[in-house]
Amino acid sequence: MLIDTHCHLYHDFGGKKPGALLHDAKLAGVGALITIGVDAATVQHCQNASDEFPEIFHSVGIHAHEASKMGQGDLALIEKAAANPKCVAIGEIGLDYYYDFSPKELQREVFKKQLELALKCKKPVIVHCRDAEQDVLSSLREYATKLPYESEAGVLHCFTGTFEFGKACLDLGFFISFSGVITFKNSELLRQAAREFPLERLLVETDSPYLAPVPFRGKKCEPSMVKATALKLAEIRGVPFEQIEKQTTLNAARLFKLPLASLEPIRV
Repeated sequence: MLIDTHCHLYHDFGGKKPGALLHDAKLAGVGALITIGVDAATVQHCQNASDEFPEIFHSVGIHAHEASKMGQGDLALIEKAAANPKCVAIGEIGLDYYYDFSPKELQREVFKKQLELALKCKKPVIVHCRDAEQDVLSSLREYATKLPYESEAGVLHCFTGTFEFGKACLDLGFFISFSGVITFKNSELLRQAAREFPLERLLVETDSPYLAPVPFRGKKCEPSMVKATALKLAEIRGVPFEQIEKQTTLNAARLFKLPLASLEPIRV
């Protein structure tokens, strides 16, 4: 089976609720979903979906875009929420210098505090990076030096960075997650990176409802579409789809400590 390691189930999917999205995903061979928190307001939404469905897990964190909106008690709320047994990571956290939604200095401060929180909670991190590679890498290097022995660092989600940045993150113990962007016509450099990065460190995701992969461009992305990304990854690497399916699922289970034995897609 596959695992969609990054989706946002609280967004509008044309009226489809998490249960329907999960059902369609399972029909496509996707056995589990991780719905990603981006601020204090999404914590309860993530927990509700995770509590209702055994195949749905979640993360909690404050996105770079939301740094300027962070309330005084939000970090404490995130820490408390991280204790939920189905919360598998702190994220989505990181830096985004492409948009001007939050001042860069504040983004860096909030990012650093959440990396420290992840260490305290003993959870991996889900990292967002856009046009901020050097500052993200600087923070991740400091974070990695504090990780307990044999702990998993986290993942660079929806990776669209340079090969050099990805390699540096891999060297720190991070996983790299590819979304539907690797299917886009203008993403050849990204496909080259996907070809060269070690398969035992790769994940797949949708980032739904965003970034629908080919052949679904123009449609709202859903977790079921992660299969298109996995198929493209198999094509890029010249290996059977089943190898990508098995390895990325094992990688996700390793990073997020998922109970694979209890998860099964619907076979049709």
